[in-house]
Amino acid sequence: MTQQGGAAGGDLTGARLLLKRIRTTMARNLPAQARLDEVVRTIAGAMVAEVCSAYVLRAGEVLELFATEGLKAEAVHLTRLRVGEGLVGDIASHARPLALADAQHHPQFAYRPETGEELYQSLMGVPVLRSGRVLGVLVVQNKTRRHYTEEEVETLETVAMVVAELIAGGELIAREELTPVTGIGVLPERMDAQALAPGLALGVAVLHQPDITLTQLVAEEPLKEIDRLDDAFTSMKLALDDLLTEDDGTGGGEHREVLETYRMLAEDRGWANRIIEAIESGLTAEAAVQKVQNDMRARMRDIQDPYLKERLSDLDDLNNRLLRHLLGIHELPALRDLPENTILVARNMGPAELLDYDRKRLKGVVLEEGTASSHVAIVARALDIPLLGHCAGLMAKVQAGDPLVLDGENEQVFIRPSEDILQAFAISMNALQARQVSYAANRDLPAITKDGVEIQLMMNAGLLIDVPQLSATGAAGIGLYRTEVTFMVAHSFPDVARQRDVYARVLDGAEGKPVVFRTLDIGSDKVLPYWQRDAEENPAMGWRALRISLDRPAMLRQQLRAMILAASGRALNVMFPMVALVDEFDAAKEILDLELQRAEEKGSVLPETVRVGAMFEVPALYWQMDEMFARVDFLSVGSNDLAQFVFAADRGNAQLQGRYDPLSPAFQRLIRGIIDAGSAHGKPVSVCGEMAGDPLDAMALMAMGLKTLSMAPPAIGPLRAMVRSLDLGQLQAYMAALGAQRGADMRSSLRAFARDHGVAL
Repeated sequence: MTQQGGAAGGDLTGARLLLKRIRTTMARNLPAQARLDEVVRTIAGAMVAEVCSAYVLRAGEVLELFATEGLKAEAVHLTRLRVGEGLVGDIASHARPLALADAQHHPQFAYRPETGEELYQSLMGVPVLRSGRVLGVLVVQNKTRRHYTEEEVETLETVAMVVAELIAGGELIAREELTPVTGIGVLPERMDAQALAPGLALGVAVLHQPDITLTQLVAEEPLKEIDRLDDAFTSMKLALDDLLTEDDGTGGGEHREVLETYRMLAEDRGWANRIIEAIESGLTAEAAVQKVQNDMRARMRDIQDPYLKERLSDLDDLNNRLLRHLLGIHELPALRDLPENTILVARNMGPAELLDYDRKRLKGVVLEEGTASSHVAIVARALDIPLLGHCAGLMAKVQAGDPLVLDGENEQVFIRPSEDILQAFAISMNALQARQVSYAANRDLPAITKDGVEIQLMMNAGLLIDVPQLSATGAAGIGLYRTEVTFMVAHSFPDVARQRDVYARVLDGAEGKPVVFRTLDIGSDKVLPYWQRDAEENPAMGWRALRISLDRPAMLRQQLRAMILAASGRALNVMFPMVALVDEFDAAKEILDLELQRAEEKGSVLPETVRVGAMFEVPALYWQMDEMFARVDFLSVGSNDLAQFVFAADRGNAQLQGRYDPLSPAFQRLIRGIIDAGSAHGKPVSVCGEMAGDPLDAMALMAMGLKTLSMAPPAIGPLRAMVRSLDLGQLQAYMAALGAQRGADMRSSLRAFARDHGVAL
């Protein structure tokens, strides 16, 4: 005989009735244990189950039976399972539900004779989750073979949220058991980390804890809760818009692109619809938000892809913001009475969370997770805030108020550092500040080596607010203007007039300095909110950049038309991204020529000059260089994507960071071959990836003959200092003598040369 689902699990009405009964129980003036006993009895009756049991996670990763209806009463507080042991331990270990019609024949089944559970054949269990952490397991069992439905699983997951708040209240077990404390002590400790945003910082630990305790979980009127949700969404979006319009003093940059993209996540209707479904099951709006957040965390618990993990951090941030708007909480507790020298400590963060803190008091950030490509890292680099990440075990070892030292140069975190470390670090901090002052003072000096070789230091940009950085840094021009940002931040496809206005204002702001406009480079991780696309298994190598533009020629024609109109008597430099075949460049150039002809026929003022180039990012172009250089006016190497494709290594994967070195012999030969081919054809070559902004990498590029580098604005000062202190002829002779060294060896040798010859690094 097969038993089907009970009344509570079969529909939303049953789930709401169960939640109301449990809410009544929770409101009674009873000890926590008595309330938990009543909760499991209520669940068993409502879900037509012979057994309902609640296990609570104790210190030492042990699950203890705390309450049961159906199992032997003497098993309570006696039966214990380690996380990963038995079916209950498996649910806790993987933080995911389990529904089995024949539980006793499952390989993970662990029999405990004191419980009497040999009578029960089927089992359904869900983790008790709070803020992404497992606090216990809730289980129902039946004597007969029962196929539990998805609705029943969801009902039990919803009820588990109530149990989570009961456990978190600190009455069932001491609060100390709810927070792992392994490793906390008073002794100094050094931890390895990864420098995600460079710099040094000294201060005291402030724990970033956005988790919010909910007191009301069950709703009386779902329609009112949906209205509350709509109001909270509206106020959150307005607050994000205000955040984006604030003048942060940085002049903008890539972090503005990140924040605009983050803002668009708030428009995700799928996310909102999942919350509404949870409200319709009987939850309050804030409980529904938390349930969706817990479900998302549980699903992504075992995902290793770093990009998806970083996007989960962004969604966590948005969930917490939405909760605060629902509850009327206008600031994080950690923001009050912020110390003058704050070092923010967190498991992970979203990009907008960082901007919640007073940057005059915020001296640095250290994360247990995080990668260099994470959005919070991009924002930290733009704001010149030192950030270290990938610091395993951090949260278990740092307490609020602990003195911390962040050493981005050596990728170390010192917790409760000794006096000698503090003194040595203070010396390093003073030296760094002196260098920053000198960079500002020397911004108008030419970037010329000691032996008279001029190097063009250009900057990368993507929004109008980036353009003032040209003056602030003394950059020679904009070597890469990412036009896709204008498309990404718009709510619909920007028309020719809108694009023309943006490009004209960029040229106006450049005040005669050269600007290189890269045509639309969407795809991969850069998506347009108003453009639905099919999922791709390898989006970085998929339908993106010029491939999209050639398949949608009207879009490319409009963009090029806007650039031509914006130039209006001034120089126009256009660059096509991700060219893999000469034929692709020819097709794009033909569209540009058609638009120039059209502008002339309409009597528009044509650009004074038009230069056309391409991004070298795809290795296949290496074997077409003669044909390519015969066509282009210039070529720019995108070292980030090129290295990703050459080494078959996802540049967003934390496990691969540092594994492949751009100064390895293979990559050096590739870059040198491109530079030499450009020289032979009399065509300039530049580099606009991360290599361009690293002084050591830039030294190697210059030694290969490169004369133009384009980088993030903060890198220009250090690069100018390096160039002006370098004798390029001596470096070229030195590298020729070194031959084909490995990447690590080449770096060591270049540092030795810089030290011996007084080159500023």
